[in-house]
Amino acid sequence: MTAVDGDQTASGIYDARALQDKWQARWAAELPFTASEDPADERPRSFIVDMFAYPSGDLHMGHAEAFAIGDVIGRYRFQRGDNVLHPIGWDSFGLPAENAAIERDSRPDEWTYANIETQAGSFQRYGVGVDWNRRIHTSDPEYYKWNQWLFNRFFERGLAYRRDGLVNWCPQDQTVLANEQVVAGKCERCGSDVERRSLNQWYFKITEYAQRLLDDMDQIDNGRWPEEILAIQRNWIGRSTGADVRFSIEGRDEPVTVYTTRPDTLYGATFFVVAADADLADELCAPEQREAFEAYRSDIAKLSDVERQTTERPKTGVFLGCYAINPVNGERMPVWAADYVLAGYGHGAIMAVPAHDQRDLDFALAFDLPVRVVVETGEPDPATSGVATAGEGTLRASGPLDGLGKEEAISRIIEVLAERGTGESTVNFRLRDWLISRQRYWGTPIPIIHCPSCGLVPVPDDQLPVTLPEMKGAELAPKGISPLAAARDWVEVGCPDCGGPAERDTDTMDTFVDSSWYPWRYCSPRLDTAPFDTGTVNKWGPVDHYIGGKEHATLHLLYARFFTKVLHDMGMLDFTEPFARLTNQGQVINQGRAMSKSLGNGVDLGEQIDTYGVDAVRLTMLFASPPEDDVDWADVSVVAAQKFLNRAFKVMAEAGQGTPVGTDFSAGNTDLRRATHRTIDQVSALVEERRFNVAIARCMELVSAARKAIDSGPGASDPAVREAAEFIAVALSLFAPYIAEEGWERMGHVGSVAIGNWPEVDPDLLVQESVTCVVQVQSKVRDKLSVAPDIDAEELERLALASEKAQNFIGDKQIRKVVVRAPKLVNIVVG
Repeated sequence: MTAVDGDQTASGIYDARALQDKWQARWAAELPFTASEDPADERPRSFIVDMFAYPSGDLHMGHAEAFAIGDVIGRYRFQRGDNVLHPIGWDSFGLPAENAAIERDSRPDEWTYANIETQAGSFQRYGVGVDWNRRIHTSDPEYYKWNQWLFNRFFERGLAYRRDGLVNWCPQDQTVLANEQVVAGKCERCGSDVERRSLNQWYFKITEYAQRLLDDMDQIDNGRWPEEILAIQRNWIGRSTGADVRFSIEGRDEPVTVYTTRPDTLYGATFFVVAADADLADELCAPEQREAFEAYRSDIAKLSDVERQTTERPKTGVFLGCYAINPVNGERMPVWAADYVLAGYGHGAIMAVPAHDQRDLDFALAFDLPVRVVVETGEPDPATSGVATAGEGTLRASGPLDGLGKEEAISRIIEVLAERGTGESTVNFRLRDWLISRQRYWGTPIPIIHCPSCGLVPVPDDQLPVTLPEMKGAELAPKGISPLAAARDWVEVGCPDCGGPAERDTDTMDTFVDSSWYPWRYCSPRLDTAPFDTGTVNKWGPVDHYIGGKEHATLHLLYARFFTKVLHDMGMLDFTEPFARLTNQGQVINQGRAMSKSLGNGVDLGEQIDTYGVDAVRLTMLFASPPEDDVDWADVSVVAAQKFLNRAFKVMAEAGQGTPVGTDFSAGNTDLRRATHRTIDQVSALVEERRFNVAIARCMELVSAARKAIDSGPGASDPAVREAAEFIAVALSLFAPYIAEEGWERMGHVGSVAIGNWPEVDPDLLVQESVTCVVQVQSKVRDKLSVAPDIDAEELERLALASEKAQNFIGDKQIRKVVVRAPKLVNIVVG
C-alpha cells in the first residue's frame, strides 16, 4: 500500500491499512448490519439483495463495482433508520467447480468451499455491510434439499415433466444447454460449437405462466426496472395473436396445423415449410427424397436456434416430395424442410407467403418458387425487387377478402376458417418451456425414482435431501451421460411405492433453479421444516432493491419471476413479483476493452486495494460513472480519490478537536450551514436516484467549503464546521466506510456512523436569502448583483440597467435588447 504516514491526530492524514484492520475487527465483533426480527421493531423494513456471487476465485473488479453499488443502497437505508435485511450468499453449484475437480483430481466441494472462504474474507475486507448471520451456499444439502422439495411440488402440479425433445448439446462439457446459454452457436462457458440432439429431458412448464409474466410487468414498470430489461423480456416471451390453420397433406390422414399472425394472406401462400429437425419432416419425407433429407438434417444439427433464424444466413432446404392443400383455395403447395423454421415455435410448420415475409421471399427466390402479391401496398413487386411488402394495405386476389384492410380481413378469414372447420383464432408465445436437466455431477440431484412398474416416482419428502455420492477427479469426466450413472450403489434403490428394484434419476438441475428462489431463504436461512417461513417472507418481501448484471435478463430474472408466481399460487407468498426495483451495473473495462490477461489489460482488485486502500478503490469505482454505465479503469484516478479522502479526513479530525459532541450548530456560520443543508438535501435525492457519482461530487464540494471556513474564519471551533464534518462522515459511510467510521470516532461519537445518523434538513436553511445575478453587456460579464431569489424580471432589468459598471460599457450606444433570465442573468445587447 502507498503509505500515507504522519501524525494522524495532528495532521488528519490517515493510514488506510491501519483503519481497515481496526474497523474490520470492530465490525466482526459488533455485527452492526444485522437485521432485526423483533416483532416490536416498528422501523420500516428494507430488503436489499445483490445477485449471487459465484466462487470461481477471489473477487475481481466486476465484483468491486456490483457489490459497492448494493452496499451504498443498503447503507443508505441503514442511515435513514430502516430495519435493513442485506444478506450474502454463494451460487456454489455448477460446471467450473466440476471441471476444476477433474483437472486437480479432487472433489468439487473442496475447490468450491475454499473459494467461498477466500471471497468471504475479501467481502469483509471490502467493507460490504451485510448480515453475515444469514449467509447461504446453494451446494449445502440444507439448501438443495428445498430445491428437491420444490421440484416435487412442481411435479405434483404438472409443472415439472419429462419428454423427448431436441436440445442444445455441448460436446466438450457433455451436457445440454438452454437456448439462452448458446451464444453465436457456441457454448457460453467453454466456447465449443453446440450440436442439436434428441434427448429425454426434464422441463419446467414456464409457458403456463407466459401471459402472467407479461401482465405483471405493470408492477415493475415506470422506472422501477430498466426499460431495456423489460423490453428484452417482452420480446423473449413473444406474445402474438393470430390463427391456427389446418392444412391437409396428400397421403396423410391427419391435417397439419400452422400458426400464423397473418391469416389474411392465406391466398398468397405458395409453398409449405416444416422444421427440418421436427418429427413431422421425417414422417412426411418421401422415400426418393430420404437420402437428401438425411444429409441436410445432419448439416443443420450443428446450428443454434439463433443462427438458424438470422436473416443474414443464405436460405437452405430440401423438397420432401409431398404436397399440402391450401384450405381456402384448394391449391397444391410443395412441402419443404428448411432450417429457418424451428420445431419449437408454433407447430413446427409454416405456410410460406413469400410476397409478404422476407424470410419466405428469400427462400422462394433461392429455390425458384412462386411469389404472389395479395396485399396491395403500392410498393414494387417483391419478385423483382427482392423486398417483401409486409406492411398495411388492401387485400387483392383473395376471394372474399378483396378490398378489405388488414384487420378487417383477418377477422373475416378467421370466420371463414371456423365455418369450414379448418381454423380458429389463437394466441401464441415465443417462450419455450425451461429445460432443467444437466448431465453433470455438481448440482442438485433430481428427486425422481424410475420404477419399471410404477413409472416416475418422487422421492418422499421425509427422505430428502437426496445427497450427492462422493466422487472426484476422473470419475467426474463427461461421458455423454451424467457421471452419477456410474455410482451404482447410489443409483440402485427400492421403489418408494411398490418396494421393487428401481433407479434414481441421474441428471442434476440447472443451477438457475438454485437462484430462482434464494431471496426467500435469506429470510429464514436455518429453518429445517420448510424452504422458508411464509410469514417472515411476506413481512420482508418482495425484495425492495435488487442489484446485478443485465446479462441475466432472459435467464435468472425471468426464472425468478416464474418461481415467485408458482410459490404465490401455492400459498407460500402473498406477492407475485420478486423484485420491486432493479439496478443493473455496467462492466469494468480497461483501455476500452474487457479486461483480459491475454490482452495485457487486466487489473487485479487485490493489488489496487493493497496500493491505495479499500476506501479509495470504492470511491473511484462509484465516482467514475452512473451504476449502469461501463467504468474504464484507464480513465479514472485512484490517486485523486485518495487525495480527496485525505482532505476529508483532515476536516473531520480538526472538527473533532475544535468543538465537542452535542455542540449547538445554530450559532455557526450561516453560509456554511446553508451549504451543508443543501448538500444533505441534494445527496439524499441523488442516492435515491442512484446517481452516486454526483452525490460524491457534492460531498467533495462540502469538504472544500468546510476547508475554506476553517482556513478563513474562526477555524474548527465554528459549530458550522462540526455540522459539515459530521455530515461528511455520514455521507462517506456509504462510499468509503473505513474513513467515515474513523472520522466519526475522532469527532467524539460512540457507536457506528453507519446506523441511523442521516440528519434532517432544516428547510429554512434551504431558502436562499440572495443569489448572484451576472450582468452582461454584449454577452461579456461586466457586473454581479446580489438579488432576492424571487425577484421578478422587470425589477431585475431595472437594477442591471442602473449598474454603474454596466453603464460604463454601454456608454452612448443604443440599447437594442435586454435578455433577462431571472434571477441569475441579464444580457444587455447594444448597437
